Amino acid sequence: MPAEALKEPEIKPVEASENGEGERERSTISFPYNDLDDVVNIAKAVHTVGGPSCTWEQLAAKLDTSPTSGTFRVRMLAAKIFNALTYDKGTVTLTPIGTHICDPQQERAARAEAFLAVPLYSKLYETFKAATLPPSSGLETVIIGLGVAQKQKDKARQVFQRSAKQAGFLEYGPDRLVMPSVKASAAPAAAPVEEPEPEKKKKPQDEDEKEQHPFIKGLLRKLPAPDTAWSRDGRQKWLQAAINIFDLMYTDDEGDKRGSLVVGFQKNSAS
Repeated sequence: MPAEALKEPEIKPVEASENGEGERERSTISFPYNDLDDVVNIAKAVHTVGGPSCTWEQLAAKLDTSPTSGTFRVRMLAAKIFNALTYDKGTVTLTPIGTHICDPQQERAARAEAFLAVPLYSKLYETFKAATLPPSSGLETVIIGLGVAQKQKDKARQVFQRSAKQAGFLEYGPDRLVMPSVKASAAPAAAPVEEPEPEKKKKPQDEDEKEQHPFIKGLLRKLPAPDTAWSRDGRQKWLQAAINIFDLMYTDDEGDKRGSLVVGFQKNSAS
């Protein structure tokens, strides 16, 4: 590849034009010859090829054009005027606006920001944001007054109107230049705030889960683990303790006069 192909292309300002007498008439305010949609396509092509940046040749190949063609150079200059990208020494790099254009959640806001980055468009917005846009002939007169060359007024107006629509500034009508609402896409969606879980209501306790009397709790804690040895004397003492606890906890409604319960051993009968 020739070394000169890697250098930054020399792009002449698109504002310059020749009048009929051969005298150069130059605009004094910057504006693009390509609309915002084309710039968005270029930014997304850069993002697809190399993420934040790619080479001049890679981008041209992605856009199916020649890196040395005049049309491609004009498109690149337009993207630079919209502040969607920069280029230097054969490398094209997305600006923050260009990066946000490639994010579906931020594209709408980035389009509005790119539109206002164009000096001519920013001046027109400040002039007419609280008024009605004039018809085409009147708008061209204003454009000339802002510094656009006489022979470029029609092109500048047409690209402005298309770009304003593509940026959302004409959503309230073709003669109303209004800042679009970008609340839904101005920033990446925030992570949902985790709300504390509601305190679980305590379910009514089953009969088996009701709070036990401390005496019963202590008695149950004295039970040995299952499948372990437990002497008969130990069992007798435990059962007798249970009887004593029951006598303390419960009343005898029947008035039983037969005496107290006693735990003892019974001899095995002879076989």
